[in-house]
Amino acid sequence: MRRKTAVVSRWLHIYLSMVSFALVLFFSVTGLTLNHTEWFDGQQRTVTSTGNMPLALLAKPDELRIVEQIRNVHHVRGAMSDFRTEDNQITVSFKGPGYSADAGITRATGKYELVEVRNGFVAVMNDLHKGRDTGKTWGWVIDVSAVLLVLVSLSGFALIFFLYKRRTAGLVVAAVGAIVIVVMYRCFVP
Repeated sequence: MRRKTAVVSRWLHIYLSMVSFALVLFFSVTGLTLNHTEWFDGQQRTVTSTGNMPLALLAKPDELRIVEQIRNVHHVRGAMSDFRTEDNQITVSFKGPGYSADAGITRATGKYELVEVRNGFVAVMNDLHKGRDTGKTWGWVIDVSAVLLVLVSLSGFALIFFLYKRRTAGLVVAAVGAIVIVVMYRCFVP
């Protein structure tokens, strides 16, 4: 039984580590870039466009057709995050990883201004890391990543019990690592 547990732990650890290799690399690199956003200042680009919306869409606002008109004309990305109708104006917002677009449409004339903000590749990666404006499917990717990393950690921890010569040192290092994290949190996090 003991040998079988060791074999299963090793197998799990090796193959889960290989499956999650890209995830570990992605989340560790983006963790670093999230912690040092100042390294990537100046990557933001803002583009302003104008256009005319057919007045027939604005009298009794047809949300879907208005959104699709903006998408088709300006190739706007992201999901629609907000649609507001007021007496004089309609505003439409789109959000995606590292991206936002806001359109203000004057109802009387159909004229609109669209402001797109593109924050660069690193901002896209950082938003993917956080799951911001990424949709439900990417939320599942983050959840599966978390489960895989927990399994890799637990299978690696289980392996130390089968390495007789390194067991004590390994457990001491694991305990010291956990204690250091708790002490760092208690002492340095406001």
